[in-house]
Amino acid sequence: MSELLIKGGRVIDPANKINSVADVLIVDGKISAVAPNIETSAEKIIDATGKIVTPGLIDMHVHFREPGQEAKEDFVSGSKAAAAGGYTTIATMPNTSPVVDNAALVRSMIRRADEVGIINVKIIGALTKNQKGEELAELRDMIAAGAVAFSDDGHFDSNAKIFMNALDYLNGTDKIIICHEEEPTLVEEGVMNEGKRSAILGLKGRPTVAEDIAVARDVLLAEYTGGRVHIAHISSARSVEIVRDAKKRGVKVTAEVTPQHLTMTDDLVDPTDSSTKINPPLRTKKDCDALLAGLLDGTIDMIVTDHSPHAPEEKDREYIYAPSGFPGLETALGILLTDLYHENKIDLETLISKMTYEPAQIFQLNAGNLSVGSPADIAIIDTNLEWTVDDKKFYTRGSHSPFVGRKLKGKAVATIVGGKIFEENK
Repeated sequence: MSELLIKGGRVIDPANKINSVADVLIVDGKISAVAPNIETSAEKIIDATGKIVTPGLIDMHVHFREPGQEAKEDFVSGSKAAAAGGYTTIATMPNTSPVVDNAALVRSMIRRADEVGIINVKIIGALTKNQKGEELAELRDMIAAGAVAFSDDGHFDSNAKIFMNALDYLNGTDKIIICHEEEPTLVEEGVMNEGKRSAILGLKGRPTVAEDIAVARDVLLAEYTGGRVHIAHISSARSVEIVRDAKKRGVKVTAEVTPQHLTMTDDLVDPTDSSTKINPPLRTKKDCDALLAGLLDGTIDMIVTDHSPHAPEEKDREYIYAPSGFPGLETALGILLTDLYHENKIDLETLISKMTYEPAQIFQLNAGNLSVGSPADIAIIDTNLEWTVDDKKFYTRGSHSPFVGRKLKGKAVATIVGGKIFEENK
């Protein structure tokens, strides 16, 4: 029997409504007790005085690029990046090469993640074959193989009939469709938010209405069928209103937001630095404010990173030609603590809930809590630790982050997965 005691930290566990100083005892990889002043002869004791002890963070939207694009990221580098950021459970999107659209691939990816990953890796399957939006993929077979959700992320499923068929087909299961919302005819070759800034820079824009139309359609189809949709990386103020109104009507819709869309605006776009090129693009302060309001009032259910590493030679190109996305697992918590928590824009319990308990509840994961008997997946966070983002110290293979060089306040200082402590070596 192995024992590990985390002593004297402020335990924040939204699942069990705990927010107080306590000890956490781990026995054989599971939570054994959460209580003040636990007496034990544990061989390993972590002094968490002055720090926050939470369930391990959960990210339901990452791109680990495996299979087929391992030069950008794989399960080894990606899972180390996740653990360094305080994450113990993530879900990978299926837009790999080949696309994860069948049960055999789901099974092989689960096996691969179990063999080499140091965190819990969940697999999201494609909604349509090869993500082309023309024919449903092997949804039930992928569920049996272990897929936790379905998405054609990176593509809007423009065929409404096929999307509605998917909602009907998944009714009676607990699986959700994660929707990338952009009407493609309105964005074409746009590379940033359409507005004053894009006009000044002379860059083709992607208007918010492209997202709003797509969100409205999928919400209406979910309402009509009784199906479940989850809005990926929501970025528009109007889209937040649409989701808010739909929830009031009882539509089965949930939503996620990224740290970058909560804290950055299109004013930061620099045509000489492709790190700010993301999809959906950075929006306006009005949109940022609406996203934060939606997060606080429950319209938006969780925070994800949309971790999207690329090879250096891909991002080191002109803005219009560079791919969208940047790595976010190692910086997300620091950005949120610095720009939101320390600015008194969000309380710590709400922030932790959006990164642990709520995603676990929505996607029905055995994670996101410190209940007795649960896997000992834990993050220990120092909210006052000051550090500078250094891409040379990243575990991810992607280095193009707009946060490189930023001084942040707050960081995960220890991550425990199944009772095992992640040992940083950078």
